[in-house]
Amino acid sequence: MGVRSSRNTTQNNRSDGHLLEYFRNTFVRGGGARNDPSSFTVTGGTITTAGGKTIHTFLASSNFMVINAPPTFNVDYLVVAGGGGGAGSASNDRGQGGGGAGGFRTSSAFPVSSGNHTITVGGGGSGGPSGSDGTPSVFGSITSNGGGGGGFGVAGGPGGSGGGGGNGGGGPGTVPGGTGNTPPTSPPQGNNGGTSILNGGGYNGGGGGGSGGVGGNASAYNSTPTPGGAGTSNSISGSPVTYAAGGTGGAATSSSPVPSGANNSGNGGSGSANYVAAGNGGSGIVIIAYPS
Repeated sequence: MGVRSSRNTTQNNRSDGHLLEYFRNTFVRGGGARNDPSSFTVTGGTITTAGGKTIHTFLASSNFMVINAPPTFNVDYLVVAGGGGGAGSASNDRGQGGGGAGGFRTSSAFPVSSGNHTITVGGGGSGGPSGSDGTPSVFGSITSNGGGGGGFGVAGGPGGSGGGGGNGGGGPGTVPGGTGNTPPTSPPQGNNGGTSILNGGGYNGGGGGGSGGVGGNASAYNSTPTPGGAGTSNSISGSPVTYAAGGTGGAATSSSPVPSGANNSGNGGSGSANYVAAGNGGSGIVIIAYPS
C-alpha cells in the first residue's frame, strides 16, 4: 500500500521526458524562443488574393513588414509615382503643356529579406499656371520619380515622364517637352513630353509624356487637346489596370474644363487655355504580390 506501481512510474517518466524535449526544442540557450518557420508573416497595405497570389496595395505611404522570411522570398512589384500638374493659361488663345505621368517601374522575382521596408506613395503635382512636378514613390531600393509639370510658355519639366511644352506667343519657334526617364532607369520609367509652337496666332500646348509613349506635339490652333503619352496596362492587382498616362496639352480655342489625373493612377494633369484652371496630377500607387 502506498507504493507507486511500475506502470505509473513508467508513464510519469515518459511524460517528464516529453516535457523536457519540448523545452529543448522550443527554447534556445539563454531563454530566447527559437525562430519558428511557420511564423512567416507579411503585413502592410490592403491585402487581397487573386490568381494564387497575395497582393498588398498601398494607396498612401506606409510600411511593408516581413517577419521570418524563408531563405528565398521573391515578390512582384509595381511602383508608380505621382503625375505632374498641367499648366494653365494666362492668355486667351495659348494652350499650355500637359503634365507628365509619374515614373512607372515594375518587375518580378525581386528578392526581399525579413525586416521593415518603407513604402512611399507620391503625390500628384498641382495644376498651373506652370504645373508643379509630382513626387516620387518608393519601395525599399526602388524609386519611381514624379512626373514633370507642364510648361507655361517654356519647356515642360523633366521627371519620370516629361511635361509638355507650353505656348508663349510670339515666335516663330518651338518649345520642347520635358525629358522623361529622369533619372535614367532600365527599363525606362517614362517618356518625353511633346512640343508646343511659338506663334503669334497661338497654338495648342504639348502633351505630357506617358509611361507607354511620348506626349503629342502641338500642330494646330483649335479646340482639340493635344494627346498625352499613353499609359501602361498592368495586371499585378489581379485584373488589368492602366497607369501613368500623360496629361493632354491645352487646346487654344477651348474654354471647357480640363481633367485632373485620377487618384492613385500616376496620370499627368491636363493643360488648359482661356483662363481655365489646369488639371492636377494623380497620386501614385505601390503594389506588391507573391504566391499565396
